[in-house]
Amino acid sequence: MRAARRLPHVHETVVHMLAAAAERSPQGEALVCDEERLTYEQYLRCVAGFSHELAGLGARGKFVAVICGNSNDMAIAMFGIHAAGAIAVPINPVYSARELAFLLADCRPMAVICDSGMAARVEPLAREQGIAHLIRIGGGEGRRLTAWRDDAGARLPAELPGREDIASLQYTGGTTGSPKGAIIRHGPLSINISQREALLPTRPGNETVLCVMPLFHVFASAMCLHLTAYCRGRMVILRRYHPDLVFDALEQEKVTRLPAGPTVFIGLMSHPRMATTDFSSLACAYSGSAPLPGETLKQWQQATGAPILEGYGQSEAGPVLTYIAEGGRIVPGSVGEVVPQTEVQIVDVDSGTRVLGPGERGEIRARGPQVMAGYYNRPEETAAALRGGWLYTGDIGEFDEDGYLYIRDRKKDMAIVGGYNVYPREIDEVLYGHPDVLEAAAVGVPDAYRGEVIRAYVVARPGCRLEARDVADHCAANLARYKLPAAI
Repeated sequence: MRAARRLPHVHETVVHMLAAAAERSPQGEALVCDEERLTYEQYLRCVAGFSHELAGLGARGKFVAVICGNSNDMAIAMFGIHAAGAIAVPINPVYSARELAFLLADCRPMAVICDSGMAARVEPLAREQGIAHLIRIGGGEGRRLTAWRDDAGARLPAELPGREDIASLQYTGGTTGSPKGAIIRHGPLSINISQREALLPTRPGNETVLCVMPLFHVFASAMCLHLTAYCRGRMVILRRYHPDLVFDALEQEKVTRLPAGPTVFIGLMSHPRMATTDFSSLACAYSGSAPLPGETLKQWQQATGAPILEGYGQSEAGPVLTYIAEGGRIVPGSVGEVVPQTEVQIVDVDSGTRVLGPGERGEIRARGPQVMAGYYNRPEETAAALRGGWLYTGDIGEFDEDGYLYIRDRKKDMAIVGGYNVYPREIDEVLYGHPDVLEAAAVGVPDAYRGEVIRAYVVARPGCRLEARDVADHCAANLARYKLPAAI
């Protein structure tokens, strides 16, 4: 299937995009977090100041890991890394020391940027692995990257990255139990922003996007961080998700766009403030990361007057492949039509080469300018995912006669828990790491709130007094919270 929509303006890189926004709307509000507000002029100064610091450390062309929670500093750090010609490696800040150690050892960053509150966990890992620079940001002993906001002399580096330079290493799970980094170049990253814009057009200088998702996540980068800079809008950042904070922001900041995962919408729908909140400014909401129940879509639009537009993609695909177009027909259960300059096909699962017709289910494959260059240091897995110019997604789907895509299943062994990919194989390995475990298996099971949760089955070694609590504690020490088994 091929999308026929026209592609809007494509910037050279996201750095050029931010610079263009600051040039056209210097006094337009760009970032809001707690009481701190930055204009685009100030935003660019902060990015410029930090980029020169990174460049002075020798960051150009090298990996810089970002292990931070949501804040204005996090947004500045991401753009600052790009402006310095370095490669951003966003990492989930809730990861355990074991998980962090694996990722840092895999990419070997020359610097790690972390929240000051995480330094006690990150610093020993950085020291063990010989990482040269640890940059603490935020409160406490951390630095504020917003310190450059009023430095009129702050300018972007003369040499900015180009389309062929690597922008990000976006880690995603793997069926082997080990995360792998998808290599995204600047050209593909930038063009995917415009591809998304073709289906979900924004109003330049007149959008307020509420960022409730963690900014390390590819969905938040695409639908919050980059979307707002493209349209010169405001990004209102919540440091943490709580329904009351979302309802407050929707009313007080006059939010026009709300990107979130299904779990957020389900949680908000069950809150008493749904009936009393003023949603008049909200034009639409965006859903991604996990399947959205049709009943939630229907109830949300009835309650708010604003539709939820659902899309599909993955880290390897830049990340957006399809979306329900704004103003178009909303089809419950569908993730919409294909973005411009992209082909998506359904092929047979066995050979991956026989193209299937509408109504036939098979593996989803895609090709387009936004697709990753491959996995970092994973030649075999790259060869399995990128074949004959196509990205094989591992998802099972079908098209209808109108070209709308439906996700039906997953070919690979994976659960989606609250919008996060969880691979049972990784949990199996952690379970087997307990000295009293003889056999173990983790599986994803349906859950009304999170979509899926993990259930673990464990057999104790003969003669051991192993309790479920022991296993749960062992998992908590080695896995991020969203990966923890809900039942053992």
